Amino acid sequence: ERKRAKAVIAYRVDLLPRVDVRFYESARKDWRKSSEVLVPPREARCFEVPKGHFFRICCVEGPQVGDLNLWSSTNLQERFYSGKTRQLHATHLTKGDRLWSCFPFLRPMATITDDTLAWYGFDEDGASVHDVIGTRCDPYSNQLLKGEDYDHCCHSNLIRAL
Repeated sequence: ERKRAKAVIAYRVDLLPRVDVRFYESARKDWRKSSEVLVPPREARCFEVPKGHFFRICCVEGPQVGDLNLWSSTNLQERFYSGKTRQLHATHLTKGDRLWSCFPFLRPMATITDDTLAWYGFDEDGASVHDVIGTRCDPYSNQLLKGEDYDHCCHSNLIRAL
């Protein structure tokens, strides 16, 4: 009987306020670079983005994996919530999607205003380039699964950068 039950939609994501893509395209038209942060492979960096400003993430040395974490500069308790972002948008994000903060704040922390890798589209597995599927690699899982200490992973790199 449970298998025959109709699915219940928990979140009506069609009710989310739509992103005004034209507004962001217009705002980006005259943008200029104010600073640059280069992140060497297998390292991490922190940078501050004032409210209302843009930041751009580029791979300058070939294909790379980049983990992104966001915190409110006025309250470090407010941080990016990948699970809620996935529920409100999708497992793979692109232009027009927002990165949402944790409870009790639950507000957009950033909006994806452009996607230079959108040409990739979705592959035969339904995957795209930018995902919020899982968490970053960490030394704890590595120790649990392999019994090895390894501290040059995404989590540790980000902690060192903080």
